[in-house]
Amino acid sequence: MRAAVFDSTSATSPGAWLSLEETPRPEIGPGEVLLKILACGVCRTDLHIVERDLAPIQPRLIPGHQIVGEVIEGATAALPAGTRVGVSWMGGVDGDCWFCRHGMENLCDRPVFTGFSVNGGYAEFAVVRADFANPLPAGLEPIHAAPLLCAGIIGFRSLRVAGVERGERVGLYGFGSSASLAIRVLRAWGCQVYVVTRGEQHRKAAESLGAEWVGGEDAKPPVPLDRAITFAPAGKVVVDALSALRKGGVAAINAIHLDQVPAFDYDRLLWGERQLRSVANMTRQDARDFLTLARELNFRPAAAVFSLDEANRALEAVKHETADGSAVIVP
Repeated sequence: MRAAVFDSTSATSPGAWLSLEETPRPEIGPGEVLLKILACGVCRTDLHIVERDLAPIQPRLIPGHQIVGEVIEGATAALPAGTRVGVSWMGGVDGDCWFCRHGMENLCDRPVFTGFSVNGGYAEFAVVRADFANPLPAGLEPIHAAPLLCAGIIGFRSLRVAGVERGERVGLYGFGSSASLAIRVLRAWGCQVYVVTRGEQHRKAAESLGAEWVGGEDAKPPVPLDRAITFAPAGKVVVDALSALRKGGVAAINAIHLDQVPAFDYDRLLWGERQLRSVANMTRQDARDFLTLARELNFRPAAAVFSLDEANRALEAVKHETADGSAVIVP
């Protein structure tokens, strides 16, 4: 099969992180299915991997963890041949550690990460655990489904971690793929959404999706926020979000990698029972609940399509925020 491969043992330069190669088609083991890949979303976490912000786990790797595929081998009663499924960042857990036994599998001590600890979806085929393959709603096209599988699910979990309740004032800091999906959920819940983001294109997108107020990266919302979620991998944004919260408010950090958080005034920003929480991965229940909600709300996120041999260009589009919609690779 053809695959876009990242070699962590070799020096790379921006825009040339991956090489297109002919690799052996993977073979399934017990409890696994083989997918013919129909689409794979490109996530900022993929960029963190190829730029080595995250320490490599495998010397050679096929990235990609927003996989839409069709089951072609290893079919089961729950996943018949031809079933379209979605696979996300969490590709497996041990099921036996303290966190798994207490309903927190997203914090598993021995997790499998799709496109990081095992090969992912920048390829024509992929092997995945059957119990982490989520059947997709009928009628949802692969290029529109792919961005839901990480950006959508992790954004939805961020709302849960922040404790968002219907009708609240919620701030979104950064407005990429994940935030553009989260705002749709917030609007359905009757929340007022305040967006702080750089880039005129992102500000216009936030306005078009019903944000109550939109400001540049150094702006402050005009009202105190009940909740705030940060999507940008910059520590400064965390301080900005804290500064906008009411007493008792919660800020959730949606980032797998974050640069240093600047020093801040505890008495002014955190005191008053404000809370700062991190968002780590997602559970299968998060995936099921979000995909059900996405079907109810008829989600069709905009997508910028790239071919497999354009994988580096897709990553560059994510890096420079130039894609018109979520970047999606279609083999």
